[in-house]
Amino acid sequence: MALIFAVTAIVTILSSAAMESMGAMPMAGGWLLSGIWLPLCGQSWFETAACFVGMWLVMMVAMMLPSFAPVLWHYQNAAFTAGATQPGRLATLAGAGYFAAWAGFGLLIFLLGAALAQAAMQFPLIARLAPVAGALVVLFAGLSQLSRWKARLLADCGGSPDALPAYPGVAGALRTGTALGLRCCISCIGPIAILIAGGLMDLRLMLCVTLAITAERLLPAEARIADAIGVLMAAAGLLLLVQVLG
Repeated sequence: MALIFAVTAIVTILSSAAMESMGAMPMAGGWLLSGIWLPLCGQSWFETAACFVGMWLVMMVAMMLPSFAPVLWHYQNAAFTAGATQPGRLATLAGAGYFAAWAGFGLLIFLLGAALAQAAMQFPLIARLAPVAGALVVLFAGLSQLSRWKARLLADCGGSPDALPAYPGVAGALRTGTALGLRCCISCIGPIAILIAGGLMDLRLMLCVTLAITAERLLPAEARIADAIGVLMAAAGLLLLVQVLG
């Protein structure tokens, strides 16, 4: 897992540098539209979506593996205790299911982002409203961190031994990994929204989001890390909103 993390982190850094070299499109409202949401010259929408999902998956492995590794370790131990002859293989399948869920989540994000990008290019009014919408996204993402809904989701996909129960067989491993991945995707909507609104391939923001997600999963619930992160996010959203409207 350490090797996988290192490889995906390096590829993510290189992808970020490549995206910066591509530039961005100035939009009405004084913001820049990243080329990540648009086809390159001669590229089809299918190829654009495939490139995005591939880049997204590599990035999510690098971001989520620090908090997911302990869960996968507990799963392998539980599978071994339950009498599985190949617990490492089952753990690998559970991990594949987990990140398959993240790949599907990435596809949904691309479809939504591409649709909004097209709308902003065709309708200047939508483009002018984008900075306000971005600030509101940050604000509401922070408020969502303070909700009971977030606390329940975090309890389901944290680093506890029960987060990924061991079921026998290939299908059971894939099913439980995918189910955990879906719960974690929903739990991470707030931090991921921050990442998208602030710049999907911004390495500094990516590092902050990774640290936040890892901390809220691995540190004890009594530390209320998710609440602290939510307060900071909401304050940043309010500040951005004041700047945009002021």
